[in-house]
Amino acid sequence: MPKNSKVTQREHSNEHVTESVADLLALEEPMDYKASMMSVGGPPALKVKEPKDAPEEGDGRPAWNSKLQYILAQVGFSVGLGNVWRFPYLCQKNGGGAYLVPYFILLILIGIPLFFLELAVGQRIRRGSIGVWNYVCPRLGGIGVSSLMVCGFVGLYYNVIIGWSIFYFFQSFQYPLPWSECPIRKNGTQAIVEPECDKSSATTYFWYRETLNITSSIADSGGLNWRMTLSLLAAWIIVCLAVIKGIQSSGKVMYFSSLFPYVVLFCFLVRGLLLKGAVDGIAHMFTPKLEKMLEPQVWREAATQVFFALGLGFGGVIAFSSYNKRDNNCHFDAALVSVINFITSVLATLVVFAVLGFKANIMNEKCVIENAEKILGYLNSNVLSRDLIPPHVNFSHLSSSDYAEMYGVIKTVQEDNFPKLGLDPCLLEDELNKAVQGTGLAFIAFTEAMTHFPASPFWSVMFFFMLINLGLGSMIGTMEGITSPVLDTFKIRKEILTVCCCIMAFLFGLLFVQRSGNYFVTMFDDYSAGLPLTIVVILENISVAWIYGTKRFMQDLEDMLGFRPYRFYFYMWKYVSPICLLVLIAATVIEMAISPPGYNAWVQDQGAEEFQSYPPWALAMCFALIIVAMLPLPIVFIARQFNLMSDGSNKLSVSYRKGCMMKDMSNLEEHDETRFILGKNPSETPSPMPTHRSYLGPGSTSPLEPANSGPNSRYGTGYLMATTPESEL
Repeated sequence: MPKNSKVTQREHSNEHVTESVADLLALEEPMDYKASMMSVGGPPALKVKEPKDAPEEGDGRPAWNSKLQYILAQVGFSVGLGNVWRFPYLCQKNGGGAYLVPYFILLILIGIPLFFLELAVGQRIRRGSIGVWNYVCPRLGGIGVSSLMVCGFVGLYYNVIIGWSIFYFFQSFQYPLPWSECPIRKNGTQAIVEPECDKSSATTYFWYRETLNITSSIADSGGLNWRMTLSLLAAWIIVCLAVIKGIQSSGKVMYFSSLFPYVVLFCFLVRGLLLKGAVDGIAHMFTPKLEKMLEPQVWREAATQVFFALGLGFGGVIAFSSYNKRDNNCHFDAALVSVINFITSVLATLVVFAVLGFKANIMNEKCVIENAEKILGYLNSNVLSRDLIPPHVNFSHLSSSDYAEMYGVIKTVQEDNFPKLGLDPCLLEDELNKAVQGTGLAFIAFTEAMTHFPASPFWSVMFFFMLINLGLGSMIGTMEGITSPVLDTFKIRKEILTVCCCIMAFLFGLLFVQRSGNYFVTMFDDYSAGLPLTIVVILENISVAWIYGTKRFMQDLEDMLGFRPYRFYFYMWKYVSPICLLVLIAATVIEMAISPPGYNAWVQDQGAEEFQSYPPWALAMCFALIIVAMLPLPIVFIARQFNLMSDGSNKLSVSYRKGCMMKDMSNLEEHDETRFILGKNPSETPSPMPTHRSYLGPGSTSPLEPANSGPNSRYGTGYLMATTPESEL
């Protein structure tokens, strides 16, 4: 539309818009009224073909260059570090293969329906999280603000993990790997192994001392760790460059960052299957412990993992979907991305258990050798009789089965004195049952296993480059969840906003690169996202299913997709998902109440972790994270309930393109709507036009009647066109 048109001028003015349809049409090319969606009683509307190279939709919003780019963006956002180091741990902890059953059930009941819901509202309304929920229910507009707050908290510490991966990535370009052996300390003329490393392990020592240089408590900051500070700066520069141009830049990055991790996972899987003991690890994973399925804790952790694996509530899903065309099949996208996410988790678990099975065999062999040396010492000192040793046992080639047999005989004969001997059973099962997650898996257990690989530096470089790309994909979605709603609300340049956000995030992120920074990462991970995000998602569900109306939403989806979604979704959104989320919130609150708030502190003298309770100021910080994230919900509700904050009800934005009129209308009186459309007073207007679809909510009697849902409804209008966001959702 020309910049000097009356409509454009009045969009930026405070005057009430009274443009007539004739005034608007005078500025545009003729339109085929028979194919128009406003025709009365005519055939179904014909879609106006978009140019294939059109970078933007009719409302000026950027659009994805291709469907593949969009799918890779959603996959890159949902598939993150949690798939590699959280899902395998939960599978190991909660019954092996039996854990896959509750996870898959909850993926169907909670994951896919809510993922579909977020994709649908973002695609129809074409706004970020704040704009979407202001449209759906102004009083619950705080949902978008809370979502943005959680994105900010998560982005602060999540990029620190990418910084750690960058540090390990560059440390991997040397042979042998720097964490393969304990450092030697010279004490005068003697050379001794570093005591802290000797009491733990080489990889553990490198993580806590060489990388983090960690303090013994959260109260002792220890100052900035300059190497981690530089790594964090590099991480934010990479993220900033990836998202500075919006989806034009991040979409291209996703081609690599989303696909490369799969190449690495398949390479690790093939290499892992060729390692000794890999089959033992995979068999341990798939051996189901069915009794675990009866424990409520297993279902709670499965629901939480489903919830966070898909990125629900962060706003990134909505933001990415808002760049789609309105007729995109988001139902197919929801199912596809959810299945890819699940398969990726299983693939990553196979890789992790194959490598951990290899590591368990090495540690078991080491245990057998150490205890065999103890037994030989007892035999030479006549503490044990040689008659206790089976004749076929050869100490120079002692197998695990031979040691187990010898151990059993000694334990039976020396029953009274056996504890004094200090012998370990050296069971492979015990090594496989050592549950490791998070940074402990990526930076300790997995790195230790890779030191035993042939060409270990190559595999280390590949592994940490994969972690960088997994983290980058998630960070792009997180940043989109922050910048997209802000850009929708305040018309500022994308580049300026992105740079400002990255600079501020780096400055706030210095909290996590102190020597005590790892403790704050744990705090934010435990408290900043879990409960607030669950509350955000249940309010999203309620606002669509109960306030807007599930029947209306299903009809909107039919208009948008061209087919009616399965009735299954109606019952999931209306009943099952809210109930499951309420149970999850209750379980989370109970878990927080009964579990003492604290963290695992590294004790240098012991070379081990020790649980410590948070000091009062840190405890206050934990609860402040929860309160600050949820505070926008009641503030916005109260402000709009008592008309202290505008919900945009008096704002109209009219844009025109290729003969298709789109209006943003909200909470208008019926007379104002009529005057807006026809440019006349109500008494002068002819009978109203029929709407594109009938209103299916309670009290609807005719498709030709205005679709008023109530005196306080934002959608009390029967004259909105089918392409209008408010008319569809």
